[in-house]
Amino acid sequence: MKGIPSCIVAAFLVSLASAQTTAPAPAPSAEALYRQGQAAEKTGDPAAAQKAYLAALKMDPGHANARYSLGQLKLHAGSIAAKGHEAKFGAVMIPEFRLDAASLQESLDALRVIIEKQSKQEVTPNFIIQDPKNQLAAAKITLNLKKLPAKGVMQYLMEQAGAKARYDEHAIVITPMPK
Repeated sequence: MKGIPSCIVAAFLVSLASAQTTAPAPAPSAEALYRQGQAAEKTGDPAAAQKAYLAALKMDPGHANARYSLGQLKLHAGSIAAKGHEAKFGAVMIPEFRLDAASLQESLDALRVIIEKQSKQEVTPNFIIQDPKNQLAAAKITLNLKKLPAKGVMQYLMEQAGAKARYDEHAIVITPMPK
């Protein structure tokens, strides 16, 4: 008989502990969702930002900051995504990059392959050369670089080719430097 009350107490304590651990986490507030949207914008993820702003507005339809940010996001989603792609591109470390009298296209192809390999296919740059007068066709690039971020390698390529790079939403556009 003495063992029964201790079993009941133990069962009660176990049920209390499991009730505490399985309680659902409190739902985020509209303000917290708005801040998640702001953070997503800063990292260059307009889709996640939109989702967070919409969730904030669903929770609080009068949240003025979320409504304004959602409108601005619709206007600037492309440039936000471009900044995110540029940041991801720049974060890839290139252990070694060697070229000897390569064309700009060959140089960009080599850089693309190394970036894809180093990022384990997470970053796949799309280079587009816009050069209607073929000013960049004659450029020959010779480089021997070690341990640089991809953006640094890109700067060296652009200097030697006499070109500039613009990071767009879906591509890195290469154009001749104005004379």
